[in-house]
Amino acid sequence: MSILTYDKEQIKKVMDKVVERTMRMDMTWDWPCGVAYYGISKAYEVTGDEAYLKAMKDRVDEYIELGLPKVWTVNACAMGHCLITLYRATGDQRYWDILMSKIEYLRRDALRFGDSVLQHTVSANNDFPEQCWADTLFMAAFLLLRVGVELKDEEIIDDALNQYYWHIRYLQDKDSGLWYHGYNNITGDHMSGFYWARANAWAAYTMSQVGMILPEAYLYPKFLDIVGSINDQLAALKLYQTENGLWHTIVDDPDSYEELSASCGIAAAMLSKGNPLHLKYIAKALPGILENISADGRVMNVSGGTAVMRDRDGYRNISRDWIQGWGQGLALAFFAHLLDLENVRSDGAL
Repeated sequence: MSILTYDKEQIKKVMDKVVERTMRMDMTWDWPCGVAYYGISKAYEVTGDEAYLKAMKDRVDEYIELGLPKVWTVNACAMGHCLITLYRATGDQRYWDILMSKIEYLRRDALRFGDSVLQHTVSANNDFPEQCWADTLFMAAFLLLRVGVELKDEEIIDDALNQYYWHIRYLQDKDSGLWYHGYNNITGDHMSGFYWARANAWAAYTMSQVGMILPEAYLYPKFLDIVGSINDQLAALKLYQTENGLWHTIVDDPDSYEELSASCGIAAAMLSKGNPLHLKYIAKALPGILENISADGRVMNVSGGTAVMRDRDGYRNISRDWIQGWGQGLALAFFAHLLDLENVRSDGAL
């Protein structure tokens, strides 16, 4: 582990600033907040800093008092991640009840196609008919898995693993190991067909967590597909790391800009996977990420919300000028996993 050296106190101070700046954002109950508060949750779980928990709890309580959305979407289910942390920390049944309403939506009401694959939805409308996006793995599949493990509910666990299984088959290019952004089941193609970096981060990060949280994961056949997928993906992604330790917003397009949320998610996946051969890539990513944290805790150079764009310029020209919840959250997740590196549980030879 000597190849990866860092100042824990410095990382904690940076996390303090990122959390403080995140809590100044006026995010509503949707996926930007869901990813941001997932990052704060991870930061709290690793550091035990009660200030992180209190800030998040106070804001979530305010949301509840003001009234939550009446209709869930796949994207809005991302808020379920922080509810797990809040329930574990406080025992307040309100958090668990709201969480379970999201699980009930995903299990019973969310649009699906093919072999029960969740269609990506961002509103109450049928936004993207029979499309699966890598984003859904973070917003929904990972959440299903966490709750299934918490409840020891094999049906929910199987549903979660089924989402991974089919997203791998629809979205990962077997030749390169990289992931496409989306797949259209009606037309049978990947639409514009680009290897968008944040899609690769959603996939890599959530796949890296499965073996960490699922007891005896090796006894689930679909977990072995996850292992194979992430092994191929990380082996490919390391080849596209830039001199600054980051990744371009289109992974294999050196003329597209370096993007921070994806870089944090990919580096966090490498940390979680626990392969010592990745330590030098993590070590290279760390200063590149730190250089993109402003003095007041804003994660810079984070691309805005991105649909499956029509062409290469569509991805290249997405603005990266503004603070984004997903940038804050994925940076906090990276720093949290960095501080928790000594507790990473390897999946052995898998």
